[in-house]
Amino acid sequence: MKQKYNEADNYLGNIVKVTPTSKIVGDLAQFMTTNKLSEADVLNRADELDFPNSVVEFFEGQIGQPYGGFPEPLRTKVLKGRPSLDDRAGKTLPPIDFQQLRDELVKDYGFEVSECDVMSYCMYPDVFVEYAQFKEEFGPVTGLPTRAFLVGPDIGEEFEIEIEKGKTLHLKIIAVGDVNKDGNREVFCEVNGQMRTFFIEDKSETENIVRNPKAEKGVKGSVGAPMPGKVVSLRVEEGETVKKGDPLVVLSAMKMETNVSAPIDGVVKAIAVTQGMNVEPADLLITIVS
Repeated sequence: MKQKYNEADNYLGNIVKVTPTSKIVGDLAQFMTTNKLSEADVLNRADELDFPNSVVEFFEGQIGQPYGGFPEPLRTKVLKGRPSLDDRAGKTLPPIDFQQLRDELVKDYGFEVSECDVMSYCMYPDVFVEYAQFKEEFGPVTGLPTRAFLVGPDIGEEFEIEIEKGKTLHLKIIAVGDVNKDGNREVFCEVNGQMRTFFIEDKSETENIVRNPKAEKGVKGSVGAPMPGKVVSLRVEEGETVKKGDPLVVLSAMKMETNVSAPIDGVVKAIAVTQGMNVEPADLLITIVS
């Protein structure tokens, strides 16, 4: 991985590495590692590869103009005819009505939207949508201790959650039951000294995972996932006419987003995934017929 990072850095022109450029280099290195690409493959196969969105946006000029300019011919091959900027990206941004946007977010997601939420959506719309969907499913979890959020508490462990100023919950996990036929476990805990139970889905039960169909090898219109990840958004609908290079699906993994584009001209015959679905490499995403 260290070698791939060095190769990716060379391809991106040895850009100064601070957020977000350090992530762009890392995204390209991870992309090369996942897809087993050599340094020569990146340039020779650039026309057929779906690079991470961060890499594409860098070459579009979305984060500014790098000292010394963009490396060629990689930039041209990565963009595949997409428009690019030759000046500060902020100069071309359309005006935003923040109050109107705030009202739309409240309508779409049904929770109180703060100014911070509005700014988050403006800068990182896909990340905000993922956050809103997570919050809808699990509720507000900002009060959880970091370890409890990331890995979960141990049985017998006590921890506290401040739900608002002056109101603190004292929790202790007592026991965890077996998996039932629906794939849920019954969890027993104490909340401020009172016994409570609830059911939670156990996503580690691999025998309950539904396997997605794979893309057909050698069939260009059978579009597969280039990496494992989650479907962030669908950019097309069934029956829609697309051109080679048009965006079809946005995948996200390890904070890296990749735009999967159409490999051929044609019509979208079928969409095999939905927003929020997890996919593995080569899982069928979309079928296009010419």
